Amino acid sequence: MSMKITEKCVGCYACYNVCPNRAIAVDPDAKPSFAIHPKRCNECVNQFDSRQCGEICPVEEAITSNDRPLNPVGSLQPVSALQGLL
Repeated sequence: MSMKITEKCVGCYACYNVCPNRAIAVDPDAKPSFAIHPKRCNECVNQFDSRQCGEICPVEEAITSNDRPLNPVGSLQPVSALQGLL
C-alpha cells in the first residue's frame, strides 16, 4: 500500500475530515498541504467498502494508491452535470 496526496490537491479538507484513522496530516507550508501517514492508513479495509478519501475527494488525480489515481481523469462529473437532479 502506498497512498499519496498529489500536487493536484486543492486543500479543501474533505479527505482530512472523513478519514476514520486520522491518517491525513496537514502541513500548510508544504505543497501539497496534506500527506497520508502510511502507518495509520489501512485504506479503510474492514471499515468501509471503499477508501473514504477517494470517495469524497472532488479532484481527479489528487489521491493515488501505488501511483494510480483513485479518481482518474474523466471519473468525476462536474457539478453542472448534476443540476436538475437535485
